[in-house]
Amino acid sequence: MWNPKDGFSNEQKRENARTIKAELEALRAVIPGIISLEVLIDTLPTGDCDIVLNSLFASEEALAAYQVHPEHVRVSQYVSTVLQNRTCADYLER
Repeated sequence: MWNPKDGFSNEQKRENARTIKAELEALRAVIPGIISLEVLIDTLPTGDCDIVLNSLFASEEALAAYQVHPEHVRVSQYVSTVLQNRTCADYLER
C-alpha cells in the first residue's frame, strides 16, 4: 500500500494511480508464478493508504522471482518517483 508523494495536483495523482494500476496489472501476463494481481485505486477516505496492491503468487520462489524480474523493477522505479509510505505484508496461506 502507498500514498502519493506531495507536490502533485489531484489530477496528477489520479493519472499516476491509473498508470501504476495499468503497469502493475500488466505484469500478470509477463511474469510467471503470478496467480492474481490487482491494484485498487478507488479507496475510501477513511483508510490510511490511497493505492493498494493485492497479489497472490504460486510460491515464495515465484514471489522472489517477481521481485527481481526486470519488468517489475522497471515499474517499481516509476512507482518510487510518485508514491511514498510503502506498507507491505507478505504471508503464506495455510
